Amino acid sequence: MNYELFIARRYLFAKKSHHAINIISGISVLGVAVATMAMVVTLSVFNGFQDLVADLFTAFDAELRVTPADGQTVSIKDAALLELKKSDAVEVYTPVLEGQALVVQNGRQQVVTIKGVADNFTKQTRIEEILYGDGSFCLHADILEYGVLGIQLAQQLGLSAFFEDPLQIYAPKPGERVNIGNPLSSFNHDELQSPGVVFMVRQAKYDANYILTSLGFAQRLFDRQGRVSSVELKLKDGLKADKVKAQLKAQLGERFKVEDRYEQQNDVFRVMRIEKLISYFFLSFILLVACFNIIGSLSMLMIDKRQDIQTLRSLGANDSQICTIFRLEGHIISLAGALLGLVLGTVLCWIQQEYGIVTMGDSEGSFIIETYPVSVYLTDILLVLVTVLAVGWLAIWYPVKYLAGKILN
Repeated sequence: MNYELFIARRYLFAKKSHHAINIISGISVLGVAVATMAMVVTLSVFNGFQDLVADLFTAFDAELRVTPADGQTVSIKDAALLELKKSDAVEVYTPVLEGQALVVQNGRQQVVTIKGVADNFTKQTRIEEILYGDGSFCLHADILEYGVLGIQLAQQLGLSAFFEDPLQIYAPKPGERVNIGNPLSSFNHDELQSPGVVFMVRQAKYDANYILTSLGFAQRLFDRQGRVSSVELKLKDGLKADKVKAQLKAQLGERFKVEDRYEQQNDVFRVMRIEKLISYFFLSFILLVACFNIIGSLSMLMIDKRQDIQTLRSLGANDSQICTIFRLEGHIISLAGALLGLVLGTVLCWIQQEYGIVTMGDSEGSFIIETYPVSVYLTDILLVLVTVLAVGWLAIWYPVKYLAGKILN
């Protein structure tokens, strides 16, 4: 241990001639600790909401989705897709065709997204866990085609989970202009029966706009026989999506895009990341203000230790080494506050996870969850620690040099 660090440590823990210096030093540590704790808790709450939203989308979105880079559809027999289907990493391979259509029911009209999927869609996602109604998930049977609506869409059309009259579905014929004399001749028309269930992802993007049906129905409705707009993949257990995604990108080349769940909902998660980043910067500014308390503590300590400083000078210490002593003490204060804040923040997050002390509100059933979700990430802990030390260093470096010149000379 070099002597600057040894003296700085002794100055921090030793009794001062003025008791107020010890109090101010304690307040400095506590201020940094509170700011650090706030950063840990706030970032963990944002992580909790992000994980919650990701979990909601997991019931509907595939682990990986492959879409054509150019154009809206691709042949289901494309050589690259057939090769992909044989991949050792893929457990479930589901071709999908999506498109916009008009639904007419009971005098009401609604533009919706028709998502036609293969029969193994239940193996691809957890769709059966978010179904409501007395029926069961069914896409087709004999000559009948079924449509599973999002719960908000059903409400907008005035429907319950089961409806007797089939949905009337209209989609414009590709490449045709609307016939003014007979507009309906410019549209493909088909019907969807009710399987007696609706789905609820708890996200308006799906619940208010989507109808799930068979791939064959969508291909006929949109005149896209033998073509798909995407392929959804479920990976085998134990495989990491990021690693497989990189391999598939290299395998498929530039003709296809490979997206994980976060990229499929990029708009939602980008907003959450921006909010988290803005909160981080605001809390960093608050931390900087808290670190100014350290400057007051150091300035009083310099005045209190003038005789010790003269002794050190007599022993050969120069001004730079003396400044280093007080800078190290400032760093020790910020480090102590950081470690204390990290511990307190982590403990508070654990208490919230286990006991849900902070609730979302008094109205029962108004929110998806009753308490604020929290998820502590190791990367955020390291980020907060580095931030506290960096902000502490920036707040201390020049003021110590300036104060040393004013007080010690």
